[in-house]
Amino acid sequence: MTTVRLPLFPLNSALFPGLVLPLNVFEERYRAMMRDLLKTPEDESRRFAVVAIRDGHEVAPSSPGLPDQTALPERGPAAGFGESPLKAFHDVGCVADAATIRERADGTFEVLATGTTRVKLLSVDASGPFLTAELQELPEDPGDEAGALAEGVLRAFRQYQKRLAGARERSLTTGADLPDDPSVVSYLVAAAMMLDTPTKQRLLQAPDTASRLRDELKLLRAETAIIRNLPSLPASDLTRGPTSLN
Repeated sequence: MTTVRLPLFPLNSALFPGLVLPLNVFEERYRAMMRDLLKTPEDESRRFAVVAIRDGHEVAPSSPGLPDQTALPERGPAAGFGESPLKAFHDVGCVADAATIRERADGTFEVLATGTTRVKLLSVDASGPFLTAELQELPEDPGDEAGALAEGVLRAFRQYQKRLAGARERSLTTGADLPDDPSVVSYLVAAAMMLDTPTKQRLLQAPDTASRLRDELKLLRAETAIIRNLPSLPASDLTRGPTSLN
């Protein structure tokens, strides 16, 4: 069992391998994380782990805000995650490799990272200035008939894109080729679909690529049918540009 200890960055969304993650870092605990990552030489990977926050667990405010402008925010690396932060996060996350960490004049950071490897969350340490976690790297098993399933998912995804474009009374403007590697297809589609965080998390932690693709095929067919029957359904601009996970 391969384990690794990395800084932990909780988000209200799931990160998938191969997907780009732009971050605007302003909370002190995460600013401390970025300052620490900047100590890593540029020719080495600046890695941290992203995990999705479970429903019902909210991040504590980093500054006073509505409705009570005088309220003092909870502080510390585990602020907002309860007495046992491990319970506040989903069990499976993704390692992010930060290609760019740029500090602004006000001390906040602009970060651009890419998801690399799925990991299982084993423990969370809140003793330092930011959360760290012990993580187990998860292999990507292709499963049975992943290639054929990927072809079916790509066909269904193209139809889904067309329906989304129609719901916005727009035409598809992207001519980019979609990948043919089953695992890459499964992660791209999972990230691009308009799904809630628990569903995206379910796809992230699927036991193998084929299982993820089977789930996506059902979701694509169901979502496409909904859009077809409700043409005025609000849709995002996923059909017009790259997906942003932040």
